[in-house]
Amino acid sequence: MLLLGRSAECAAVDQLLARARDGRSGALVVHGEAGIGKTALLEHARDAAAGFRVQQIAGVEAEMPFAFAALHQLCAPLLDQLAALPDPQQTALGVALGQAAGDPPDRFLVGLAALGLLAEAAAEQPLLCLIDDVQWLDPASAQTLAFVARRVEVEQLALIFARRDTAPGTGGTEVFTGLPHLHLDRLGHADARRLLAEAVPAPLDERVHDRILAEARGNPLALRELARGSPQARTAALAAGFGLPDAVTVPDRVEESFRQRSESLPPATRLLLLTAAADPTGDSALLMRAAAHLGIGADAAAPAEEAGLLEIATEVRFPHPLARSAVHRAATPPDRRRVHHALAAATDPQTDPDRRAWHHAQSVLGTDETAAVELERSADRARTRGGLSSAAAFLERAAALSPGPADRARRALAAASAMHEAGDPEAASDLLAVAAAGPLDALQAARVGLLRAQVAFHVTRGNDVPGMLLTAAEGLAPLDAALSREAYLQALEASIMAGARTCGHGIGEVAEAARAAPAPPAPPRPVDVLLDGLVTYFLHGYEAGAPGFRRTLDTFLGLAPDTGNLRWLWLVSHTALALWDDAAAATLADRHLRLARDAGALSTLPVALTFHATVLAHAGELGRVSELIAETDTITRATGAAPLPHTRLMLAAWRGRRAEASTLHTAAVKDANERGEATAVTIADTNLAILHNGLGGYAAALAAGERVWESGELVHSTLVLPELIEAAVRAGAPERAAAALAVLGPRARACGTAWALGLEARSRALTSTGPAAEAGYREAIEHLGGCRMAAHLARAHLVYGEWLRREGRRREAREQLRIAHDQLTVIGADGFAARAARELRATGDQPRERSERPATGLTEHELHIARLVATGATSREIGAQLFLSPRTIEAHLRNIYRKLGITSRRELRTMQLS
Repeated sequence: MLLLGRSAECAAVDQLLARARDGRSGALVVHGEAGIGKTALLEHARDAAAGFRVQQIAGVEAEMPFAFAALHQLCAPLLDQLAALPDPQQTALGVALGQAAGDPPDRFLVGLAALGLLAEAAAEQPLLCLIDDVQWLDPASAQTLAFVARRVEVEQLALIFARRDTAPGTGGTEVFTGLPHLHLDRLGHADARRLLAEAVPAPLDERVHDRILAEARGNPLALRELARGSPQARTAALAAGFGLPDAVTVPDRVEESFRQRSESLPPATRLLLLTAAADPTGDSALLMRAAAHLGIGADAAAPAEEAGLLEIATEVRFPHPLARSAVHRAATPPDRRRVHHALAAATDPQTDPDRRAWHHAQSVLGTDETAAVELERSADRARTRGGLSSAAAFLERAAALSPGPADRARRALAAASAMHEAGDPEAASDLLAVAAAGPLDALQAARVGLLRAQVAFHVTRGNDVPGMLLTAAEGLAPLDAALSREAYLQALEASIMAGARTCGHGIGEVAEAARAAPAPPAPPRPVDVLLDGLVTYFLHGYEAGAPGFRRTLDTFLGLAPDTGNLRWLWLVSHTALALWDDAAAATLADRHLRLARDAGALSTLPVALTFHATVLAHAGELGRVSELIAETDTITRATGAAPLPHTRLMLAAWRGRRAEASTLHTAAVKDANERGEATAVTIADTNLAILHNGLGGYAAALAAGERVWESGELVHSTLVLPELIEAAVRAGAPERAAAALAVLGPRARACGTAWALGLEARSRALTSTGPAAEAGYREAIEHLGGCRMAAHLARAHLVYGEWLRREGRRREAREQLRIAHDQLTVIGADGFAARAARELRATGDQPRERSERPATGLTEHELHIARLVATGATSREIGAQLFLSPRTIEAHLRNIYRKLGITSRRELRTMQLS
């Protein structure tokens, strides 16, 4: 049956269900003010879901401190499907739901496990998940369910979320931003009159009738609630002007109606109502045990049920969340403490210690060390399950309950740290202010300074952060040598990212300060080796720093492949590029990507994908770069993170797409300037130099290369030297080319890798004449042919062919230019390929036409899946890697088969997909 005035909204829900029946999963966020009919629309969905299995849960405000509480409600009936998930996902979900022991799981791995569990359930029967009052979901559950909603595709699965429009006191719902949404407006006048007539079949005084319509303002719940009771009893009050329509919001008016109804009940019934309102579990047995502690008999429930304020069966239910909040707000503080004390006494400390601790904490007047200690233990358990927001909530309350100022400061510092890890910098800053009030010992004070700097780095990447981190590192030096060294490394990291924009603390100044860091332990940790290598590099230059970088690479490469250090792998990987060590860069890129995927660390994975794509671009695998961009975009959409622009700009530059690259460059520079990240500008300019060298715009390439060189950035100021030299030679600036070569030569020899020596030989040849030039080009081709960097090998053939043509050796020029054109065409470096084609025509030859590959019709995403299938990976393995359900992978595979005209994985493995 359609809801009154909601035909379009019901049709939208029906369409969602129809698509899910056909194997096209989807999600919908229904939102509007309290009482507007969101729950009624969910009930319509339940009624319309013929043939579906339906799972329905609702957020409860009092449940928000409990990590994964809502997810547990949703998944608990489906856990018989858990064994179908890959082992890492089983473990992650089991730990999150408190059913297994293990390391705290990454929240996105929990999300992937939840997606897999729902997909498995939907394979047996179409599944509808209804989640009401999303604004009151615990943060861990909200993040997980939003992730699932963004990843569903072909699982015969529909998710409908109902949330109240943002209002003071409600939970954050920004994690659901970007999902399809449906706003419920107020009923029109005609529909409102019809609903009021249904609610009050007896004739109403005209003044009362009009007044109710005016007060309710088209809100269905308000229309029903304001019409309750005797119209005659309301006439005088309404006619006298009480409750003017503009005085308070409609939800407040409805809540007041519930409050008035509860006030007429006997005292014991009101106390029972309050106990039910304070217990979010809806456990009727628990409610009765708590009532017994309060001396309330079971017969006290009858008046509340008769008034339509409470329903007690196997579960305890209120008619609307506003009824629960009305009862709770109307109660006196002593009564609230009484019922929480009773609920704590009635809660089993063995099976539900955290809820018992929370109720105990709410029952306290003033401070209570015992309650604070219990909350600390609950925080530890929440952290173990990966519920950082919950851990922070427990610790924040523990700090407030601490009778001793020192304990209060210590717990506030721990809460601030948990808030920071949970991604809530504003709350972390507020708690740091509490902690800083002290008293603190020297180590705690230093940790406050460090955390304050870390929060600032997270929020702004601001150019004042390196100085803050240095101050923290110096304060920690005599107190915690290991933590001090990590703080110095973080200061270097921040200064590297801020670049020339660092206020008063440039990279050199930070490195000079870091030289005073405490001595490393024996043997040094990997992070200690990394710190010392960076300090030497920035203080004494490239050649002096190269041995330290080599030790850093050897140290990290010598670790077991499955060990952590994920936090610093991005910086270690960049040292491999700074050393032009293609083998180490490829190994570290693979490791970084695999560790991030295995951990389900989607906050880290885009960075790992970006570095991996950078290595692949230099290796000439631009097709795979395109696939990684598609994967990165998918992940950032799923997580709600800002997209990373560098890889897309890099691909456009190598492919010679001037307009696209220019647009991306402008956007990247604007964003970097707003964030104060000079290094991001440097990366953008490096790609601009590559673009213009490919297109033959050498003056523009030289200008971009000069900017990169002047930045002094760790990696790109070195990588750009060959680009700068080529541009300077072609733009008629030989002195500038010679100056850059004088820097490049010693650096290449200090590295000693085939990549470095090949680029140096190519650059030397460009600045030479006669036999020396030819020897340089041949040496470059020999070196670059012995490493992975195929794009640079192809470019060596190109510049050699250009030189040969200018020397009048047309036949030899054609040979080199054909090689260059063929290789650059296969790579997809279209700008450089077009340059080779122009040179070939100038020799009187014609470049070969590019043949279409069988996989041309595939999307980047499909091509990525096809390549993974061709390696022998199963749908489950591919789904785990791409954060999709195996059934989604199978659906994509069917499309791939259709486009390629094949029918099996075996055929796919024999096809050319490069």
